[in-house]
Amino acid sequence: MKAMRFHEVGGPEVLRFDDVELPTPGPGQVRLKVAASAFNAADNGMRAGFLPIPVQLPHVPGYDVSGTVDAIGAGVDDLEIGQPVVGFLPMQTDGGAAEYVVAPADAVTAAPRAVDLVDAAALPSVALTAWQALFDDGGLRAGQRVLIVGAGGAVGIHAVRLAHRAEAHVIATASPRSLDAVRAAGADHIVDRTRASLLDVVDEPVDVLLNLAPLDPDDFAALVGLVRDGGVVVSTTAFIATPGDERRGVDAKTVFVRADTQRLAEIVALVDAGELIVAVDRRIDLVDLPALHAEAMAGRIAGKVVVVP
Repeated sequence: MKAMRFHEVGGPEVLRFDDVELPTPGPGQVRLKVAASAFNAADNGMRAGFLPIPVQLPHVPGYDVSGTVDAIGAGVDDLEIGQPVVGFLPMQTDGGAAEYVVAPADAVTAAPRAVDLVDAAALPSVALTAWQALFDDGGLRAGQRVLIVGAGGAVGIHAVRLAHRAEAHVIATASPRSLDAVRAAGADHIVDRTRASLLDVVDEPVDVLLNLAPLDPDDFAALVGLVRDGGVVVSTTAFIATPGDERRGVDAKTVFVRADTQRLAEIVALVDAGELIVAVDRRIDLVDLPALHAEAMAGRIAGKVVVVP
């Protein structure tokens, strides 16, 4: 089979389109015929060597995957050959940028029926990140106020929809390009980050500040003043320290997305119910993945991209 792998860390040129042996699922595993994998920023960081997730080289990227069950290992009773599934694969193991991938059976769940199986690869980690940031780490509840900085990205749109569904009051920042999408997702108040400062327009404290953007550390620290006493600051930008305010009881939490297949199944149900939308901006062929990594290095990727073998 074909797989895109990096044999050493470095620039996009270290990615190679290799012929590799078809993997065999062991006990508790399944093999998937890959419909697509999704590109995420962490794939770029792992390939470049600055994201400290231990992988065995050569490594196949693409931890978000969709496909059909092709073979089943011993002890797997709840999946069937030919079943469409989506999964968030362990980051330290080979991913879905290949024609086939072996996955832990408990890392996949039935794919949403409401979207094309190829596009479903764009769902797992971004939706899980949004859920965990808002509810597991942020403790967001109905009637509270949440400020989502960087709401126009893939995680941000899910976060706006989930917070709106939870009956929170949603304040969101977005660029002109994403204003309409953030509005459609249910934001109550949208701040065009190119025209206004949050410190000038947010006139009532928020319970949860969720940051999804690469802010200047001083600018990020200034936003903590918008959070009520006893509130929480949650951030997905692990390379920037998440600020809090111990004196006022404002907690600080950094999100590292966690595998949770039961929660992923609930997210799939929300997609099928029309309460979450899977948005894919571009499909590319697997052979073109190095060029996509080069785009990411240059900061030119906007939106969600899935990779089709």
